[in-house]
This record gives sequence, C-alpha cells and structure tokens, in this order.
Amino acid sequence: MTVSRALTIAGSDSGGGAGIQADLKTFQELGVFGMTAITAVTAQNTLGVQGVYPLSVEALKTQIQSIATDLNPHAIKTGMLFNAEMIQLVSEQVREYNWENLIVDPVMVAKGGQSLLLEEAVEALITSLLPLAKVITPNIPEAEVLTSMEIVTLDQRKAAAKKLHTLGAKNVIIKGGHDSSRETVVDLLFDGQYFEEFIGSRKDTKHTHGTGCTYAAAITAEISKGRSVSEAVSTAKAFIQAAIEDQLGIGNGHGPTNHWAYNKKLSL
Repeated sequence: MTVSRALTIAGSDSGGGAGIQADLKTFQELGVFGMTAITAVTAQNTLGVQGVYPLSVEALKTQIQSIATDLNPHAIKTGMLFNAEMIQLVSEQVREYNWENLIVDPVMVAKGGQSLLLEEAVEALITSLLPLAKVITPNIPEAEVLTSMEIVTLDQRKAAAKKLHTLGAKNVIIKGGHDSSRETVVDLLFDGQYFEEFIGSRKDTKHTHGTGCTYAAAITAEISKGRSVSEAVSTAKAFIQAAIEDQLGIGNGHGPTNHWAYNKKLSL
C-alpha cells in the first residue's frame, strides 16, 4: 500500500486554528500522512497574534532535509515563510529535491491584522518561489499585493490570475471570500488556458480563522494522492465549505473552522 504523504512548511499557531496545526488536521481528515517544517512559533488565539518568534534558517533547512531524505513527500505546501531568507531557502530545497507538487499559500496577514510576512519578503516570494509553484492560492488582498493591481471585479481577478501565471505559477486560484459584493463565494482557477469557477454559499460568520491554510492544505492533500488540480480544488472547496458552515463557536474573536465537519457530513 502506498501512503500519500504531504509536507507543510509553515508557522505554528498556538490557538490551533491556522498554520501547521490546521494543515495537519486537514491532512489527517483527508487520509494523508502529514509532516512539518516549522518556520516560526506564534503566540496567538482567536483575538489576535501576541507574538511571532521565527526559527533560524538553519533550523528550517535541517527539518526539510530530514523529511526529504527519509519520508519524501508527494506534495508540499508552504504557508507563513516570514522573511526573504526562508523563502530563498525553501526555493533552493524545492529545486534540490525536484519537488514538482508545490502549493504556495502566500500568507501575509493574520485575521486580526498582524503582518506575518516582512515587506522585503514579498519580492523574494514573487521571484524565487512563485515560479516553482504548481498551484498558488492567494485571496484577493494577497493577489493585489503580488500583482500590484486593484481587484474589485471578476474580470480584474481574471487579469490578476493571468499575471500570476505569467510570473511562473502553473495554476492560480484566487479565492473569493473577500468579495462581499456577491451572495456566493466564487473561487477562480486559471490553468494557463482556461478559467474554472468553484461556487459556494456565503455564510455570515466571524469564525473563519485558518480558512486559507485549510483550503490550501486540502488541495495539497488531494494532489499528494494524484488528483488533478481541478479535482483537488473541488474537494478543497467542499471541505472548507463544511468547515465554515458547521461552526465550533469557540473563542471570543475570530474562531477556527471545524476540520472534522467534511467527514461528518459525508457520513450522514
């Protein structure tokens, strides 16, 4: 039996809703063996981020090499990479180990507004990591930063997706959660030739902490199983839809999503 394996390179969220913790929960729920390389430890809860404590580049490199030389993953997800040095290192490791299934979640800002990516790191992400990505999963504000474009309409989102593809990403999915002008949430996938829309209902809730991490992790899990990008996004859309709709309602701020909701729904 071949066990599908996925590696997440990201920050630790002490509150358990996002980052490494959300990724591992998602991998587990989708039947994938999850591994980690931690970039930073954060002190956070549903009210915000109280502290960010990055690891050394050497510590990150050693973690990645430990995984690569023994438990070589079928897909890799990046989350919070914090600074340019870490982004450069990850890019070098991806090339060294010929990892083709790289899913880049360009984590920049926490739900509470705390910056999780240094400004000087944005350029490194664009020039070093984006060209290696099989999939990149920005939300609308992140896509605006990466493309230096204003994105309001769906046509502008399509133009931004084309630009991100031109910059090197093989597949671009720009999520629609921030487009409050629509009653539905439309996630737009561009594969270099065609656009595909993934539509879900919009739920008015503040309990959305970790949605971006979870969504990208679900895509990573499915790609590690050999699914196509379109199939992976379809499952990820259903996974995050269930996670948002079946609320846990914990914490006094932006609460986490429910990672076991998808399988709970399938079992009904």
